[in-house]
Amino acid sequence: MKFTGKNVLVTGSSRGIGAEIAKSLAGFGLKVWVNYRSGEAEAKAVQAEIVAAGGEAEVIGFDVSDEKAFVDAMKSIVAADGELAYLVNNAGITKDGLAMRMKSEQFMDVINANLTSSFIGCREALKTMRKKRFGSVVNIASIVGETGNAGQTNYAASKGGTIAMTKSFAIEAATSGIRYNTITPGFIATEMTEVLKDEVKDAFTAKIPMARFGNASEVAEATAFLLSDHSSYITGETLKVNGGMFM
Repeated sequence: MKFTGKNVLVTGSSRGIGAEIAKSLAGFGLKVWVNYRSGEAEAKAVQAEIVAAGGEAEVIGFDVSDEKAFVDAMKSIVAADGELAYLVNNAGITKDGLAMRMKSEQFMDVINANLTSSFIGCREALKTMRKKRFGSVVNIASIVGETGNAGQTNYAASKGGTIAMTKSFAIEAATSGIRYNTITPGFIATEMTEVLKDEVKDAFTAKIPMARFGNASEVAEATAFLLSDHSSYITGETLKVNGGMFM
């Protein structure tokens, strides 16, 4: 995989899909900034694994829903490296509940953590990347943002909004040489899905044409492609990584 830029910030990369994305991108030669909100030990473990494999990584802790902290963090990255070439907005939360019982605070907490934070990252990336007229951003959304899901009105809204927002950023940034794309993972085997009962996993698997959950590495490879020079004429796209569950 070929990359023109030299560094990348991956939000929410202390564990799960984000950690796999960080390790994959480091393997392709990028300096990775591993972000965490509360899992400092996990973030440092990801950093150590990257360094042990011959890559380069730094740990940077901040809450993506804190606008000032996010802006300051991106400024510190640019100050350290002279640029921010790539951004992966991966951090997010869930606060599930049936819509008729969902409080406004429950709804807005997820919107702020998932959608507003991605907006801040996309906006600040555009400001710094346009100075070099180069850059690529990938927003990690979800199949739920395309299909909806009972008990996840807030999450579906945040991820559906991410898809639409990404297209708007792609239009505005195209003439500056900056690309914005989205990935919508389906059911991926992570710590979150490991706790599901076997019968629940079987029910989900029955709906997937490829008859299995995806691996975090498959999302990471797709992310690397959309960031890389190999997708230089792709922007505003939504790449589904879901085993055919939604086409």
